[in-house]
Amino acid sequence: MSLPFAEAAEAGTEVRVERWVRGETTQTADRVAEEAPVALTYHGVPHVVMLATPADLEDFAYGFTLSEELVASAEEIRSVEVLPAADSVEVRISIAWERFPELLRRRRNLTGRVGCGLCGAETVGEAIRDRFHVGPGPVVGVSDLHAAIVQLESLQPLNARTGSVHGAAWVVPGRGIYCVREDVGRHNALDKLIGALTRARMDLQAGYALVTSRASYEMVQKSATVGITFLAALSAPTAFAIRYAERSGLTLVAFARRERHVVYTHPHRLVTP
Repeated sequence: MSLPFAEAAEAGTEVRVERWVRGETTQTADRVAEEAPVALTYHGVPHVVMLATPADLEDFAYGFTLSEELVASAEEIRSVEVLPAADSVEVRISIAWERFPELLRRRRNLTGRVGCGLCGAETVGEAIRDRFHVGPGPVVGVSDLHAAIVQLESLQPLNARTGSVHGAAWVVPGRGIYCVREDVGRHNALDKLIGALTRARMDLQAGYALVTSRASYEMVQKSATVGITFLAALSAPTAFAIRYAERSGLTLVAFARRERHVVYTHPHRLVTP
């Protein structure tokens, strides 16, 4: 599988702007990221509308369906169809019929904002799926992590053009970044990455996720739900995310930059040669 950047790179729009610099005004063009309402429907039943970057939506459908535990495995996702409209997109998803009654019970049918964390969950039990414990996962060298952070800077074409989207990358120790997904929403970017890896039949125990956003609770929960054992974030974690990572056995690293990082939970997976 190659790094599929073309679709995401095109998910932007050129607009005319008036740019002011040091007292001088110029008329020029600027590139801005697109966001659109993306409606996820299951067997024709509306489930949720998310504001997302309209690219890699098949990956998004797979990742969201898995990370929200609407199915038990990717094999229970039967088909995905993306139907663009003028100002929105409908993504039609078919899943195993035995999962459909539970999906109807958990039906959200509301709008999820790009920064949404627990949008739509009706009970605390649905919001906090605190029963996952990840497997052993990889051992990651500190130099490997820092090299991936540097590599990621050049593998975000949409952000390079617009400066306004999050990235989520999959890193295989010793091989570098395998895949990157971008979105205006950090949760959406991670879901797209999970979907891309699942569709490519990648072993989620063999690598780790690197995200450009903060490490919120739901970012950790989505990772643990699908079996990712190591999550590194360029920005800060939340206390809730740290507690969940500790309980689930997930290694959480934040403030990950070129020459520094902070390990918050389960440091045994990150080693110094």
